[in-house]
Amino acid sequence: MQHKPMNIKNLQLFIHLSDSLSFHHTAQSMHISPSALSRVIQRLEQELGQSLFNRDNRHVELTMAGKKLIPVATTIIANWLSLKTELNSDSSILQGKLKIFCSVTASYTHLPAILTAFRQRYPQIEIQLLTGDSALAIDKVLTDEADVAITAKPEQLSTKLTYIELDHIPMSVISPIIAPPAIQQLLDQGPNWQALPFIIAESGPARSRANSWFKQKKISPPIYAQISGHEAIVSMVALGCGIGIAPDVVINNSPMSDKVQRFPAELITPLSLGLCCKQSRHQENILKALLQLF
Repeated sequence: MQHKPMNIKNLQLFIHLSDSLSFHHTAQSMHISPSALSRVIQRLEQELGQSLFNRDNRHVELTMAGKKLIPVATTIIANWLSLKTELNSDSSILQGKLKIFCSVTASYTHLPAILTAFRQRYPQIEIQLLTGDSALAIDKVLTDEADVAITAKPEQLSTKLTYIELDHIPMSVISPIIAPPAIQQLLDQGPNWQALPFIIAESGPARSRANSWFKQKKISPPIYAQISGHEAIVSMVALGCGIGIAPDVVINNSPMSDKVQRFPAELITPLSLGLCCKQSRHQENILKALLQLF
């Protein structure tokens, strides 16, 4: 009697059953009738000439042959899925839309290089750019408002996220070059960090860095303003509203950069900047194609 050769679906059923050890549970989960599942396992056993499971009315357990088949079946399935993904990701057929979220600053400091590399290989992908407060990036990804974000890595990265580091971003404490008399007096006092008014990020990794610096200095200074987005921090410092803590890339690219000065001796832990997407989606063709570039 001739038998059909083993196929991927049958191996997937075997792998699921070897984990659940329940014909009923596997049949329900894999949307197949228990009798059809039983026939699949019987065919595998006939093709191998070995029993894969010992089973009675109450118990199912793997035989030695079943245990030896698991790594072989897993490799076959993984190679097959990898091949399908590779073929489906070919640049000649990869089409669709990619929604990217980043800050305004990142849109002209880091995004151009990313898009240039991506569009050279996948010119048919439509790019939709969303800009805003970098502290919102993670939420934008988790709620699927964006497919991927260029964002600073949070101190506690959710297990629901995939993150690929692109760069390290130093941070600096800045003051106005021409400060109002009240602020200049406090600057001349050492400076007097405890009394100086600070302008800092409202939330996100940059705020965490600022808080850590305050703790390191053992100070609790007055907060003049908490800003959504980093760009306005530089502007407000330049206007003499207070002292700021901001990423260097934002300071360097601000039109007000010539009106602020850094405190070079004050060291703040750099930010890690990278690409972030949902763990459950990083194998989708377009996202996978983007992430594989880095």
